[in-house]
Amino acid sequence: MKIIECPRDAMQGLEQFIPTQKKIEYINKLLEVGFDTIDFGSFVSSKAIPQLRDTSEVLEKLNVQRSNSKLLAIVANTRGAEDAAKFERITYLGFPLSISETFQKRNTNKSIAEALNTVEEIQNVCVKANKTLVTYISMGFGNPYGDPYDVSLVAKFVDILVSLNISVISLADTIGVSSEENITSLFKDLSRQYPFTEIGVHLHSNPFTAIEKINAAYLAGCKRFDGAIRGYGGCPMAKDELVGNIATETIVNYLQGKGVSLDFNKTAFAEAQSLADRIFPKH
Repeated sequence: MKIIECPRDAMQGLEQFIPTQKKIEYINKLLEVGFDTIDFGSFVSSKAIPQLRDTSEVLEKLNVQRSNSKLLAIVANTRGAEDAAKFERITYLGFPLSISETFQKRNTNKSIAEALNTVEEIQNVCVKANKTLVTYISMGFGNPYGDPYDVSLVAKFVDILVSLNISVISLADTIGVSSEENITSLFKDLSRQYPFTEIGVHLHSNPFTAIEKINAAYLAGCKRFDGAIRGYGGCPMAKDELVGNIATETIVNYLQGKGVSLDFNKTAFAEAQSLADRIFPKH
């Protein structure tokens, strides 16, 4: 079971800038917990995401040598991928590929066709630099724009990604529209069609529906969950109202209740939650 902690997603939509030193302190604490991966920052335009303009500076001060967790950075174009790939400390590059034309343009200023070309270019960058590309299928459970959506469309995009030798795909519920039914059907269908591809979920939710979404993904066979401590986060490019990530502690409590063994440092996890309460503005 892989738990991916996403402080990058938790921070990116905040208007109030979190000081660089506080980010360093927080992410270093997360590196002590035992997460498989930390989605720690992004190599994108500082005008688009001003909160993360200090990603390179944060990266320099992270204690990755003392952690088994790997680092993931989000990129929005090939240039960002080339910049991120220069850093040995980074294992994964993440790219948001939307099946909603409207959201792809809002999020990366590209059409879907252009974004697919970018995916191929970034994959080539990753191969050369010994990195792994994680492709997020944004709006993977529906969209608010009236753009076409159905399960077969998601499968079509996964098929394209698999043909490009992309081995890690995360189904992203960017605005919290997923339900138990479509999580179950989508994940089961894709897992059956692509048994050698690592497929995970990056779900957004309000606290009242989080458990049912986690349960649906887990029972469908998901072994890769993204979350953010305290459920902070949301995509500033999606809608005016941010729908937060599913809280990591909710995911962890659910999995442990199912008997899943997670090699976590419980003290560090508790300290990270306490630190988040001090760093992030109150809901």
